[in-house]
Amino acid sequence: MTTTHSATRQHTVVDSPYGPLTLVATDGVLAGLYMTGQRHRPPEETFGAPDPRPFGPVTEQLDAYFAGGLRAFDLPLHLAGTPFQRSVWAELTRIPYGETRSYGELADLLGNPGASRAVGLANGKNPIGIIVPCHRVVGASGGLTGYGGGLDRKQRLLAFESGAEGDVPALF
Repeated sequence: MTTTHSATRQHTVVDSPYGPLTLVATDGVLAGLYMTGQRHRPPEETFGAPDPRPFGPVTEQLDAYFAGGLRAFDLPLHLAGTPFQRSVWAELTRIPYGETRSYGELADLLGNPGASRAVGLANGKNPIGIIVPCHRVVGASGGLTGYGGGLDRKQRLLAFESGAEGDVPALF
């Protein structure tokens, strides 16, 4: 006899300097962090019931990050995606705070130098923005390229991490 498990999903919305963030948990583990207007944002009805209880450590670490006191998140994550997407997302978590990597550099690190476009597509579908820092990926020339949360937010996040946040006007 096979027992099937139906995942329990919950969500909450928290304020941030970058606008409201919707946090989604699957079986009590963070599975999503979505910004308003984010590309590839799942439909609201998939987020589960509103319930802030599973998000205490997440909100504590986000608050510390936004206050400038946390540079690396230490949270269990439920990253649902293809094996390639998960490998890209794992590599994103290795980009140090305040640094950037190009799509090509990530492809090289993954042992697949011709896959910069595929890396970009996986990066764009990252379900846990900020914590899995897809904002730290830039074009080959170092210029800002796509970001699911919008280039304005990407610019502000990078400026924040580099200590130059005061040079970028607040948009939210």
